Amino acid sequence: MAEAQTPIRLGIVGARGYVGAELITLVARHPRFELAFVSSRELAGQPVAEHNAAYHGDLRYCAPTNAELPGLGADAVVLALPNGKAADCVAAFDAAGVDPVIIDLSADYRFDEGWYYGLPELTRGNYRGQRRISNPGCYATAMQLAIAPMRDGLVGSVQCFGVSGYSGAGTTPSDKNDPGKLRDNLMPYALVNHVHEREVTRQLGHPVEFMPHVAPHFRGITLTANLHLSQPFARDDVLARYHERYAGEPLVRVHDEAPWVSRIAGAHHVDIGGFALSDDGQRLVVVATEDNLLKGAATQALQNLNLAFGLDELTGISTGND
Repeated sequence: MAEAQTPIRLGIVGARGYVGAELITLVARHPRFELAFVSSRELAGQPVAEHNAAYHGDLRYCAPTNAELPGLGADAVVLALPNGKAADCVAAFDAAGVDPVIIDLSADYRFDEGWYYGLPELTRGNYRGQRRISNPGCYATAMQLAIAPMRDGLVGSVQCFGVSGYSGAGTTPSDKNDPGKLRDNLMPYALVNHVHEREVTRQLGHPVEFMPHVAPHFRGITLTANLHLSQPFARDDVLARYHERYAGEPLVRVHDEAPWVSRIAGAHHVDIGGFALSDDGQRLVVVATEDNLLKGAATQALQNLNLAFGLDELTGISTGND
């Protein structure tokens, strides 16, 4: 009988939020990862199993200080914290001389050359065993995947109009996640200089202008990208580029028709489609949809964890539509 493989122990800091809950579900179903700890000040002391149906162990939420985190025995730590909170956690591991794989879900290290930027379909070739990994933003993931196949044919800025479900605004109460205020509404916000605008511009090396909005649905992003092209393209040539670029990428699916956000909720992949060209063939509009909590966050984190530990990148990730 083959010897059982040693579990990989994973800690989640900030597990109360929507993404933290998705991560717990993914880890609970993963053949190699197991939860070492899950931190939440609001839920401290309560059984994880009472809040997450996928988890069946005895672990309870805890509320360690940053200085206590390195002593909790995790092989990898996912920081599911608001922007601006990751550095103190990272500093605690550095001070203790403990070096787990750290996945940061916030924007704090997406502009740091010392961290691997983990959008696997576009950047896995840059992975060299780094133990500090910055997870891309949800909108930034959709934007980059929608634009990348045409990157060498672009002129001028790319305009991106994004609409997200209100789970993207997190659990801290605000107008952007208040179902009552969002009912029959579409709420624009941060219409210039959004962090994802700067993130995508940096990663693609091409200017991107981004206009985000929040809608009344709970989860899922619709991203419409307006691309100006340096030469005329036929629609079939555009489709061929996208199919070729994402051939062999189970988590990116290219369609002829425009995708619907209602069909992406709960799925791990990105849908790209629509592909409308102007009469002169030099303006292309592309639509991408994704679940902001999954491929926009938790699923991508799991891809990066699998990569860091030498596992198949899709271990524990369903490639179906469920």
